[in-house]
Amino acid sequence: MADKLDFIAFGDITTDAFIRLKNARVHCKINDEDCEICMPFGTKIPFESVTEVLAVGNGPNAAVACARLGLQSGLVAHVGGDANGEACLAALKERGISTEFIERHPDLRTNYHYILQYEAERTILIKHELYPYKLPQFPAPPAWFYLTSLPEESLEYQLDIARYAAENGVKLAFQPGTYQLKLGPEKLADVYRAAEIFFCNKEEAQLILGTKESDTKNLLAGIHDLGPKIPVITDGRNGSYILDETGAYHAPMYPDPAPPVSRTGAGDATAATTVAYIIKGLEPKEALLRGLINAAAGVQAVHVQLGTLREEELEEWYGRRPADFKANTL
Repeated sequence: MADKLDFIAFGDITTDAFIRLKNARVHCKINDEDCEICMPFGTKIPFESVTEVLAVGNGPNAAVACARLGLQSGLVAHVGGDANGEACLAALKERGISTEFIERHPDLRTNYHYILQYEAERTILIKHELYPYKLPQFPAPPAWFYLTSLPEESLEYQLDIARYAAENGVKLAFQPGTYQLKLGPEKLADVYRAAEIFFCNKEEAQLILGTKESDTKNLLAGIHDLGPKIPVITDGRNGSYILDETGAYHAPMYPDPAPPVSRTGAGDATAATTVAYIIKGLEPKEALLRGLINAAAGVQAVHVQLGTLREEELEEWYGRRPADFKANTL
């Protein structure tokens, strides 16, 4: 299967345990920012439900979204020698993902995260196992790499991914995670320069550029200057913004068909679906519209992997889109 892969994602696997809280409060500053979730301390706290979702994480989410859209999709990742690792591998195979580049480590554990859900938002308790990251031997270069959340100890590994992409004509999509944002664009300069398309939200763009600039068009230009050919910046309910060789565009948020169940993984659905439709031949701004639709579908489930659409379903949603759901020139 390796010589037929369209898309290979890099990113850690975890099992997410979604714990829906009953007795909690959210306190925010007056501008509705810097919010904190509060629960009684030193007592027993009842919860509404717990749902386990296997084989998730930014990389697996992207790989599954692309597989559902008909691409030959694979994942480079690591699992431990535990039952959780076995279950994650089985789940990925069931979802149509090539697992030949997933390495198993008998002496390590598979990541397991706890997600505290309250209303449509979530707080994630994470602990990353430190795996021996190294680039696998690919029988043939795929069409695209998708690089997303990895720990800060994997810097050289990420630079190797960028070099391989540049030297072998592989297009690179880059959606940085927490530690990659912390590393900054200087240490990851080769990754930024190799990126065909780049995804982040508005606050992350400001962090990357070290600016308080609020004009999204200027932020797009700043990210573009770091190397990515097509920067995409999301801004919550304000929609998303994209810059390509034809200009800068704004796409509105696709209206939620019902109140979101969970927004976990919505960014992965947007980014991976956009890449998938670029692979299929759509121009970037039209591909982004499909990404926003798939995110709107994904948040209707407890996890985006359980809610993203197949191509025929997504095109059905696109066919009944609101009249104002289109990419407009900035």
